[in-house]
Amino acid sequence: MAALLEVDHLCKRYGAVVVADDICCTIDHACCVGLIGPNGAGKSSLFNMLTGIIAPDDGVIRFEGCDISEVAAHRRARLGIVRAFQIPRPFAQLSVYENVLTAALYGAGLSGASAQRLAVEVLNKTGLLAYADEPAGHLRLLDRKRLELAKAIASRAKLLLLDEIASGLTEHEVAALIDLIAALKPDHAIIWIEHIPHALRAVADRIMVLHFGRKVLDGAPADVIASSMVREIYMGLPADAA
Repeated sequence: MAALLEVDHLCKRYGAVVVADDICCTIDHACCVGLIGPNGAGKSSLFNMLTGIIAPDDGVIRFEGCDISEVAAHRRARLGIVRAFQIPRPFAQLSVYENVLTAALYGAGLSGASAQRLAVEVLNKTGLLAYADEPAGHLRLLDRKRLELAKAIASRAKLLLLDEIASGLTEHEVAALIDLIAALKPDHAIIWIEHIPHALRAVADRIMVLHFGRKVLDGAPADVIASSMVREIYMGLPADAA
């Protein structure tokens, strides 16, 4: 089976600042790839290019075998490339159910009973069914994170782009989020930007490291996290000292 996402020689710069330097990668169906690197490494810029928020200077993005490099952001979302953000921003006055229903209606393009059924299924899958009638603004942080994922799933995401979604959670809450993301993996490809190493080790099939816009490592989570290069990038140690 062909890869769900193919990124070929992606480049982007703002004057002297390079945020993507000849990046190549593939993401398969039902695969989770962790994405790490220090601040300014180009992680968010890569997500912005995948979702169509910014255009690359060079390179090609293929999704399900089709070149989407010039496809508008809203059309990419309808194709199934959906991002979940670090800081959840639900429609606070709407109920949890209404938030997810909105994603099913306008993200997935469903209507009527089909959208309602999907919303209920997603609430059940994400552990939010008991809060369906609660205003989304009343949820605790972990459940707002779950709602962020629920909206993405209800949009019929095929590729989930998770942008530091575990940030701000306690260890117990991170463990609960890990369990949810692991449960989603069989039905979604996932790219997860995260600074919590054990979260990525628990879910990711491989980890990709960006540094100054260039992919410098891509491999098994244990190998990447233990590598001297990653220690040098994050801690400033010379490779031989690391």
